Amino acid sequence: MSAAGSTGAEAGGPTGPSGLLDVLNVASVVLDAEGRIVLWSPQAEELFGYPAAEALGRYAAHVMVHEEHVELVVKLFTDVMATGRSWEGAFPVRCKDGSTRLVEFRNMRLVDVHGDVYALGLAADHSTVRRLERDVALSTRMVAQSPIGLAVLDTRLRYVSVNPALERIDGVPAGEHLGRTVRDVLPLLDAEVLESAAREVLRTGVPVVDRPTVGRTPADPDQDHALSVSLYRLEDARGTVLGVALSVVDVTDRYRAGIETEAARRRLALIADASARIGTTLDLERTADELADVAVPELADVAAVDLLDAVVAGRRTSLGPSEPAVIRALAVRAADAPDALSAADPPGRIARYAPERLVTECVRTGRPVMVARVEDEDLVRIARSPEAAGLLARAGVHSYLAVPLIARGEVLGALDLKRTRNPLPFGRDDVLLARELAARAAVQIDNARWYQNARGTALTLQRSLLPSHPPVTGGLEVASRYQPAGATTEVGGDWFDVIPLADGKTALVVGDVMGSGVDAAATMGRLRTATATLAALDLDPAVLLEHLDRTTSGLDHFIATCLYVVHDPRLRRCRIANAGHLPPARVRDGHPPELLDLPTGAPLGVGGVAFSSTDVDLGPGDRLVLYTDGLVETRTHSLDERLELLLTLLDDPARPLEELCDLLLRELHHPDNHDDVALLVARARAL
Repeated sequence: MSAAGSTGAEAGGPTGPSGLLDVLNVASVVLDAEGRIVLWSPQAEELFGYPAAEALGRYAAHVMVHEEHVELVVKLFTDVMATGRSWEGAFPVRCKDGSTRLVEFRNMRLVDVHGDVYALGLAADHSTVRRLERDVALSTRMVAQSPIGLAVLDTRLRYVSVNPALERIDGVPAGEHLGRTVRDVLPLLDAEVLESAAREVLRTGVPVVDRPTVGRTPADPDQDHALSVSLYRLEDARGTVLGVALSVVDVTDRYRAGIETEAARRRLALIADASARIGTTLDLERTADELADVAVPELADVAAVDLLDAVVAGRRTSLGPSEPAVIRALAVRAADAPDALSAADPPGRIARYAPERLVTECVRTGRPVMVARVEDEDLVRIARSPEAAGLLARAGVHSYLAVPLIARGEVLGALDLKRTRNPLPFGRDDVLLARELAARAAVQIDNARWYQNARGTALTLQRSLLPSHPPVTGGLEVASRYQPAGATTEVGGDWFDVIPLADGKTALVVGDVMGSGVDAAATMGRLRTATATLAALDLDPAVLLEHLDRTTSGLDHFIATCLYVVHDPRLRRCRIANAGHLPPARVRDGHPPELLDLPTGAPLGVGGVAFSSTDVDLGPGDRLVLYTDGLVETRTHSLDERLELLLTLLDDPARPLEELCDLLLRELHHPDNHDDVALLVARARAL
C-alpha cells in the first residue's frame, strides 16, 4: 500500500503474535565452528524430517546436503564464519525420506559471550516463500494501482493504510489519514453510520458490501458525491482480528444518472397527471386551481396562477417596456408555507405590478424568468409590495421561477413558482417541466376563458329577455325563478312570461328552446316577443300556438316546447294549450296535488300539427305550477319518479309562493342535470 502506520498497539506495549511466521514455518538451525548441529528447532524437524536426536551433534553437510554439493556448502560456511557476511539464497536440501526440497536460507555468524563463533541458519520452504512474495507483490500492485479507493483501519477504526485512489476520492493525502478516524478526515460524510457499520463488521466478521452514502469531501467540497463503501474484517493466519479493510467506489455519475432518470420519470408522470387533472371543466377558476394543485408540491412549494385582467375580459393586450401589468389572481397553493401564502394575491384580486417586477417581465416578453438563488434584493422584484417581500423572506423563499401561459400565440398570464422547503434551486429541467405544464394548462384556461365570456354573453342576453313582473297581476299572485345551466354547460333557451290581458285576465307562459348558447337565447327572445304580441290579440291558446309554430318553423334548426295558459278570474278557470311540454301541476285545498291531464301536442317548429285547448278550474287559493324539464329530469331517475316527488313537495297549500319556488329548486334541481330551469307558480286570488 502507499502508506502505513501504527498497528494499533500502544507504544511500548505488547502485541499479539503474528501468524505470518506460522505460515512461513521458519526453521532455526545453529552450527558450531566445526559445522556440527548444536541447536535444532521443531520447525527444522518438520521441514527436514530429522528429529532433534538424530540431527544434534552431526555435521550439517552430511545430514542435509547431497554429496555433489558438499564442497560448495563447506565453502559458503567457511566464508560466513571467516568474514561475518551473511548469505541468502535457495538451496536443494536432502530430507530424511530421501526427497529433495528447495529451501530458502538466511545464514549469519553469531558470537556468544565467551567469544565462541556459531552459524545461525533460518530456513523456509522455497515454494511457500515465493507464494507469499507473489501474494504480497500482487496485493501491493493492486492496492497501489487500483481505481477503487482502499484503506485499512485498525481495531480502533483509525487509518493505518490508504491507497492513491482513496487519496484522490477523499482529496486528503495519505499521511493526513494515518492515525485518524473517518469522521476526523471526512466530517461532511455520514461518518457515524460508516463507523457503526465498521464496528459491527469487527464484531461479527460479516462483511458489508456496497453500502451507499452521500456527502461531500475535500476533493469536491461544493458538490455532493455518492460513494459505495464495502467493509471486510481482516484476520491473520491465527484468526487474530487485525482491523477492517475499506473499499470505496465513487458512483456519483451513476447516482446522478439514477436521479436524472427518476426525475425524468417523475416529470413524465407529472405531465400525464396534469393532462388528466387540468381542464376537467370549462370553469376558469377551477382550471387555474387544477394547475396550481398539480404544481404543488411536485414542482414548487408555492404556486400562483395569474391572468392579465384584459385577457379575462376577452381583450387582447400587449405591454410596452414601461407599462405595468394589471393582473388578476386566479389560484394560489402553498405546501406548509403560510407566510408565502399571505404574501400572494388572494384569488379574485386585481393588482398592478410595476414594469420592473419579474412577473411583469414574464408576461411582457413571453419568456420564463428564473432566479435560481434568491437574494434580498430579488424579493422586492418578486413580491407585490415591501410587506409581501418581508413575508417571502420569512417564509424562506430561496428560488423563483415564472413561466408564461401562452395559448394560440397570446400571452394570457403566468404560472408563478417559489421554493421554500425544497432545498434545491430551480434548474433547466424545472424550466422545461414548468413550460410544458403551462403550455398544456394555457390551452385549457383559454378554452375556459372564451367559454366563460360566451356563456356570460348568453346569460346576460337570457336574463335581459326574461320578464320582470309584479307579484300580483289580474287575479293571480305570481312567483318565478330562472336557474341558469351549470358551469359545464352553455346557457339554454328556457323562458317564462306573465302577460296581463284585458278584463283582468292573465297569460302564463313557460317554454324551452332546444339547444344552448347565444343562438338559443336569441331564439327564445324572438318567441317570447311573438307570444306577447299574439297574446294581446286575445287569441285562444291553441290558435296562439299555431301562430307560434309557424314562427318557429321559419327559424333554422330550432324546435321549442311551450305551455300557454290564460287565467280568467271571473270564470275561475284556466284555458291551457300544450306544445310538447311537461304537464303543469295543480294544487287545491282538500285535494291531493295533481298533474293536469292535457293533450301533449307537438313541439313548436314541427309544423302542420293541430293544437287543442283544455279548460281547467282554478278557484281562489288554488295554485298552478309551470316548469321546464331541467327541474325534474336526471340521468339516474325515471321521469315518473321525479314528477311524483314534485307532487309530494306541493303538499302544503299555505306555503308562500316565494318559499315554494326556493323549495322546488333546492330539492328537485339535480347537480348532474346541467340544464336551465324556468319555474312559474301562480295562486288564484278572490276578486
